[in-house]
Order: sequence, then structure tokens, then C-alpha cells
Amino acid sequence: MRFLSMVRIKEGNGQKPSERLMTEMGKLMQEMTAKGKLIDTAGLRPTSEGFRLRNNHGKFSRTDGPFTETKEVVGGYALLEASSKEEAMELARRFLEVHGEEWDVECEVRQLDSM
Repeated sequence: MRFLSMVRIKEGNGQKPSERLMTEMGKLMQEMTAKGKLIDTAGLRPTSEGFRLRNNHGKFSRTDGPFTETKEVVGGYALLEASSKEEAMELARRFLEVHGEEWDVECEVRQLDSM
């Protein structure tokens, strides 16, 4: 089963990943990729560089970032392969654990539907 873990952060607090975090995250990503558990992952650029498109009953609109009404944003994602919801939860927990006490971060994890 595949799961999408969306890493939610508070944007605009000036927090940058430390060298320790980048090193430990690299090790974790390498390990999980080798075991076939991590399919893809990336951080996302700030919302100030993004936009939203909306289709409201056939009327299209665009909103350029930043999105000031948003308190938390998706700052990154990981596409995971897991045999169960419990395993997906453990994989996401490991991503959070690497952040240590430096960060206030959460993962929203949802299973992908099969086509």
C-alpha cells in the first residue's frame, strides 16, 4: 500500500534546517529507500512562490502566494510504501523523530487510492 505523508510546518518563522538535521535526514532517506519504503520525497518551495487555481462551478480564478490566511502549510512530502497503516505511522514517526527538539512539525498521512 502507498501512503502520502505531508509534512506540515508554520511558514515564515525563519527556521532553517540545521546541518545535523540534513545529515540525519539523508541517512534516514538512504535507509528507507534501500528497504523500498521511501518511493519519493522532497521539500517544497515557500508559498510566496506558489499559486492556487480554483474551479468554482466553471469559473476559474488564480491566487498568488503567499497565502496569509494559512497558519500551517505543507512544507514537504514523502511517498511511502507500507504493508499497513501502522507501518506507515511508524515510517512517518521516524521522519518526525529526526527533526529532534529543533522543530514544531507534524505529518498528515493518508493512504493513496488504487486506480
